[in-house]
Amino acid sequence: MSRPRKDPRMERAAHLVPGGARPRFDLAATPATSGRLRRDPRAEERLALVPGTLRRRLDRSQRAPAVSVVAVAAPVEAEAAPRRVVIAEPAFLVALVPDAPGGRLSAHDRQLFGAARLLADAGGGAVLALVDGSSEELGAAGADRVLALPITGYDPEAKALALNAALAALDLRHVLFPESAEGGDLARRLAALSGEPFFAGAESLSPKAVTRAARGRRVEQRRAPPRLLSLAIDAIAPHAGSLHEALPVEFAFPETTGGALLSAEFIPADPARVSLAEADFVVSAGNGVSDLDTFRMLVAALGGTPGASRMLCDAGLMPRAAQVGASGTVLEARGYFALGIAGAPQHLQGVARCEHVIAVNTDLHAAMIERAGLAIVADAQKVMPALLRLLGEEGAP
Repeated sequence: MSRPRKDPRMERAAHLVPGGARPRFDLAATPATSGRLRRDPRAEERLALVPGTLRRRLDRSQRAPAVSVVAVAAPVEAEAAPRRVVIAEPAFLVALVPDAPGGRLSAHDRQLFGAARLLADAGGGAVLALVDGSSEELGAAGADRVLALPITGYDPEAKALALNAALAALDLRHVLFPESAEGGDLARRLAALSGEPFFAGAESLSPKAVTRAARGRRVEQRRAPPRLLSLAIDAIAPHAGSLHEALPVEFAFPETTGGALLSAEFIPADPARVSLAEADFVVSAGNGVSDLDTFRMLVAALGGTPGASRMLCDAGLMPRAAQVGASGTVLEARGYFALGIAGAPQHLQGVARCEHVIAVNTDLHAAMIERAGLAIVADAQKVMPALLRLLGEEGAP
């Protein structure tokens, strides 16, 4: 269907007889056309049809127009660079101590920067990041100043003593911690050393008030923000929109004397025995995985926690505790590897908070493929032994 579109105004102008007082029309004149061609929705749908599938599927991203249309592209404006903020002489400092597992800021750490910026921007202050090492992410996260702590390895007592020295010497109006296993322990150590009031697990924060639920969430505790407080996860949005200088700060830390702890070592838990709610990396099998022995070997080789879709748990092939989804366990993992999982709505709710998602599925249009940051369109039964061979060649544990 390539008939030109009618333009009633042009046709009326072509029939108009000039020179008359009243408008007269010559119906025998040749009508003019606008030149625009009519669209053919059926032809466009045939072009978008994906061949070779049992179910009728359309690939809208590859849709080509049924007729040739000449279009002039509008000039694309260059994306504006983020605004750089420099605070030369801050009125005070709001410090924070991120967990930064593996040297990278977690989502909880970025929310901590958002809370610190909320307190600092209210009165002309600056944000001071107290970290174990340097990181390129601190400026974009919202840090104006960076102070490196003289700590190597896992030593919570020495770290608490160093923070106590900085708290006593520097003008720190607030010190924020993530309410996590490591951050919560460090915050309570610092509160015991300094004698400062400590507010744990804040669920909302403003320059004038901090709140949290108590007594089985039947009451709300509210007070002015103290000097030491820890922030619950998803309480404050991360900082975004401006780039800060993250200027290094020099500070002479005193020599730490021997404490009660002779040695401290962080021993990670066995990922195969960790619950899904606390797992950091989860590998799940779906209906596309039939060789569960190979699946368990791959999970052990990758050092992940095994999970499964509801279909495998309902069939009794995987334990109910391994079910991922709204009716199973909602994950907080940084990494999720889905093998042969199409991605039901309940399952996608269970992986909504995962930072990185990798999916393997034969269906290009599966919901899990769309959710994944890295997708492999292939049979999971063939991908698993190939991954095991690669891991064996690289000498993976």
